[in-house]
Amino acid sequence: MKLYAHPFSSFCQKALIAFYENDIAFEYRSLEDPSANAELRALWPLKRFPVLQDGEMTVLESASIIEHLQAHYPGPVRLIPDDAAAAVEVRMMDRVFDNYVSTPQGRIVFNSMRAEADRDPLGDAEARKMLETTYAWLDQRLAGREWATDHGFSLADCAAAPALFYADWTHPIPERFETLKAYRARLLARPSVARCVDEARPYRDYFPLGAPARD
Repeated sequence: MKLYAHPFSSFCQKALIAFYENDIAFEYRSLEDPSANAELRALWPLKRFPVLQDGEMTVLESASIIEHLQAHYPGPVRLIPDDAAAAVEVRMMDRVFDNYVSTPQGRIVFNSMRAEADRDPLGDAEARKMLETTYAWLDQRLAGREWATDHGFSLADCAAAPALFYADWTHPIPERFETLKAYRARLLARPSVARCVDEARPYRDYFPLGAPARD
């Protein structure tokens, strides 16, 4: 298998966590390499990543890549429950972290990269409000839980780790949300997540808001 990914990308880290959790072998086609970029363009003209090539099959999107790994390369860590009802909550929480943490976080970052005259202050304010609202909801939702759901470490936590990692850099989680902050800390201590964080360290200068001197 070949995974086209960049170490600093949150959605690439989401997929990488799944590989590392079950020690699945793959060829890492880092998009720092121009030849990997050319191969990615041939596989997926939009050049969004990560992209997995497994034989004749090309799998787009991080959640679909994780689903593919569980279907074809199952390991001891079941990131999606076999029980259909439990799987619904895992997939729901995956979407929460992607849509209501990663997405507004990305809007803030991309807005900061525009020329000052082209920036959207209203869009920035809306994204920050969405993060604040989601932080509050998650702080309540995660009370009494080690991971995002009662299933154990799952697809949802693969999404949560990079989402909360970068969101706290972009729009810090308020101190009053102790449950959420503790959950983020547990995620960063997970070996698969810590490996992703370490692999991304050389690229922290890429963070346009300025990477904080922590984590």
